[in-house]
Amino acid sequence: MTAAGAAPRYTVNCSILLTDLPLLERPAAARTAGFDAVEYWWPFPTSTPSTDEIDAFVSALAAAGVQLTGLNFNAGDMPGGDRGLVSWPERSDDFTANLDVVTRIGEATGCRAFNALYGNRIEGVAQTEQDDLGAANLAAAAAAVGRIGGTVLVEPVSGAPRYPLLTAADAVGVIDRVAGEHGATNLGLLLDVYHLAVNGDDVPAAIAAHRDRIAHVQIADAPGRDRPGTGELPIGDWTADLLAGGYDGWFGLEYKSAATDPFGWLAPADRAAN
Repeated sequence: MTAAGAAPRYTVNCSILLTDLPLLERPAAARTAGFDAVEYWWPFPTSTPSTDEIDAFVSALAAAGVQLTGLNFNAGDMPGGDRGLVSWPERSDDFTANLDVVTRIGEATGCRAFNALYGNRIEGVAQTEQDDLGAANLAAAAAAVGRIGGTVLVEPVSGAPRYPLLTAADAVGVIDRVAGEHGATNLGLLLDVYHLAVNGDDVPAAIAAHRDRIAHVQIADAPGRDRPGTGELPIGDWTADLLAGGYDGWFGLEYKSAATDPFGWLAPADRAAN
């Protein structure tokens, strides 16, 4: 895609938006708001939900007429502070058990982007042990979703003091390690501009340095993690830079909002990808 005529394609994160509704009613609400794409964090309480639970989730997306553009692997108890199972030795089997389930959902929905939160540092476990495990588990995840042409996303995160990936360079370093040690190449950077900005990363420099590694983008303003225009981040400038540089992927709306219309900053014509 070239800069001429380029426009961002937005997908609604239904795990953080529309939370006044039950989880499976949110895709239809996103469609009513004018969007034709959604993404989710892991929407189940366990790594291995029942067939009925999976079918209900897939059916809710199909009934709403929206495309699932992104899905997290199980990241543990997010409200309780967990941020992924990838490098967590005690939960490694739990992560492994999740791989085929995630791949199955991707196959059923057409989703091809899967976010694997790296995991917090664990007290009493050597960082080298966690990082060795993290690389091996990311390679296993890449092999699993690679069967359907999927990509594993690696994301820097803010607000989690024990989470080790804070900058775009941190995430790219992990991606490079997985490629070098395990030969897995279907991994990419999840560029969440909110997390990077809050962590003090230079977002324009990160875009310039890692443009060819960016596989997905998420946006929220700071401070506050609300919709664009409520904070101080030049999200429009960063979006234009990404599009001008050839990024043609989705922009995930991953923000919190108490506004009556959380999407009011977007004109109706700008919400649908088609």
